[in-house]
Amino acid sequence: MDVPLVDYKALADSQPGESSEAIRLRVEKARAVQTERFKGHKGIHTNSGMTPRLTKKYCELDAECGSLMEHAMGEISFSARAHDRILKVSRTLADLKGLERIDADSVLEAVNYRTLDRNLWS
Repeated sequence: MDVPLVDYKALADSQPGESSEAIRLRVEKARAVQTERFKGHKGIHTNSGMTPRLTKKYCELDAECGSLMEHAMGEISFSARAHDRILKVSRTLADLKGLERIDADSVLEAVNYRTLDRNLWS
């Protein structure tokens, strides 16, 4: 099992992390954004429920993010299904940050989650 290295500075930092209340508010806001996004789509309320067509519509990547995905698909040999799941998680991470568009950090984080998931269950 691969465990990512922890940055010592992050551990030694005396600044408190984000409070549970702040996280709860971010999640509620992201859920509200998703509810609004899928208002006209019967039976779909969150990013995880997106069809392939909706994934393509709502998870559009800019050139930088597209290059990251292309690299991940080639290097890690993700399936088409994994590709769509990564996009959905990227969209959710961007929603949690309050972003209109998916950013590179969200794509990288989603790829890391998928890689970790693959390593744990392989």
